[in-house]
Amino acid sequence: MTDTKAAKAAKAAKAENAAEAPEDGGKQPRSARVVLLALMIAMLLAMLDNMIVGTAMPTIVGELGGLEHLSWVVTAYTLATAASTPIWGKLGDMYGRKGVFMTSIVLFLIGSALSGMAQDMGQLIGFRAIQGLGAGGLMVGVMAIIGDLIPPRERGKYQGMMGGVMALAMIGGPLVGGTITDHWGWRWSFYINLPLGVVALVAISAVLHLPKKRAQARIDYLGAALLTAGITAIVLVTTWGGTEYAWGSAMIMELIGIGVASLVGFLFWQTKAAAPVMPLHIFRSRNFSLMSVIGFIAGFVMFGAVLFLPLYQQSVQGASATNSGLLLLPMLGAMLVTSMVAGRVTTSTGRYKAFPIVGSALMAVGLYLLSLMDTDTSRLTSGVYMAVVGAGMGCLMQITMLVSQNSVEMKDMGVASSSTTLFRTLGASFGVAIMGALFNSRVQDVMSERAGALGSKVTEQSAQLDAASLAKLPAAAREAYQHAVSAGTHSAFLLGAVVAVVALAAAVFVKEVPLRGAGASGEDTPSDSAPAPKATVTETV
Repeated sequence: MTDTKAAKAAKAAKAENAAEAPEDGGKQPRSARVVLLALMIAMLLAMLDNMIVGTAMPTIVGELGGLEHLSWVVTAYTLATAASTPIWGKLGDMYGRKGVFMTSIVLFLIGSALSGMAQDMGQLIGFRAIQGLGAGGLMVGVMAIIGDLIPPRERGKYQGMMGGVMALAMIGGPLVGGTITDHWGWRWSFYINLPLGVVALVAISAVLHLPKKRAQARIDYLGAALLTAGITAIVLVTTWGGTEYAWGSAMIMELIGIGVASLVGFLFWQTKAAAPVMPLHIFRSRNFSLMSVIGFIAGFVMFGAVLFLPLYQQSVQGASATNSGLLLLPMLGAMLVTSMVAGRVTTSTGRYKAFPIVGSALMAVGLYLLSLMDTDTSRLTSGVYMAVVGAGMGCLMQITMLVSQNSVEMKDMGVASSSTTLFRTLGASFGVAIMGALFNSRVQDVMSERAGALGSKVTEQSAQLDAASLAKLPAAAREAYQHAVSAGTHSAFLLGAVVAVVALAAAVFVKEVPLRGAGASGEDTPSDSAPAPKATVTETV
């Protein structure tokens, strides 16, 4: 009887290993490639949405009205995404990643459909919040499932695919958004998510099989509430500070107080909770903590650059706003190439420490070069500077996730993925806010110096003028504004270069722990007390 059970178990294990074995001398099975394609579609949904919707916003306001609430269409989505990100990661660790990930896709699609049917600005804001809740689980789910399916040693070869999706979203988003809005109407900016999401759902449901889990501990509701309150306060401070409210206003001070109190309470409670939302023991790993810092700075720099580079090229170099996504092509192209190279080298050698160091150094140098741009800088020169920044970010964007996941036990894969994503998101919020405040202040100072009262009047509402407003200015005021934008971008990018030096300092202290799957172990290599159940994909015929 025992021998029969042992034989059956051995047969089942053999079948499972056969299903997981790569075909064609090490290539991923066809079903694994289908799953990866579905994951990339989900990742594209998460990254593309704001790019497309941003282009459609003038048309949306024209039909629905509510111009005074315009910023909330983006803020509601961003808040919901940031606040829900760590919770999705923890739920995946507790109850199984496949079901949680598919739930996040369904929630995102429901929010997309409702947003497309919105009849007024209030409804659109509410439905965008629902969409953002789903979006919070998309990126985390993609990264955590890849972490389950592919060992860290092999994961590098797929970095180019992820970098390509990021570049496609940033370049194609504004172009696709404009085309859809012009030909189909703004509602299709949301409806376009539905067919893509359904394809991802069907593929994942059919071929992806992950171990089912059922946690005995209850969800840490108090921890989730405290973290949500803290993240919400932080995002609102960075969104409203210097725009809706002065930095020293009572509202901003109250939000800072709420944020600090909530996060301190959250940290205290995580030491007491049975199943903490973000277990603090993951930060005992030096590499994980350092990658959190580097990821925060990468988000800070990247989204600041994406915001100010098109503004500079449109205002100073006279580029067309219609092709604003294409203006970033040198940066995003370099990011894609270096991401692919970094991934291939990491996979073939198992070594990765050089990439955070080289990436941070390139990022600092590139941002310093961008800070040197003035009204006479050519597009070729600015394109070369952007390529240097892009090369640095390509070395960092996926390596931070790879090393973070390699630094924790398999049971904490979701939490590690969500924490890394959250730090990058918060970095982006701080980058846009701080670099934006510095830019606005500098623009207004230079306009006052060069154009006097007229200059102050021109920028009193906003330091970022659109093409139509810029064309209406007198020649002297327009020239003054071009010098002001050059001065503003100089200050913003110089700050970015200083912040990138902090990432370089952090990268120096990264310890090169062998990647799981490389056949080596190190003192910092995480290990589970029991082997984790394997993730599999079914073979398709």
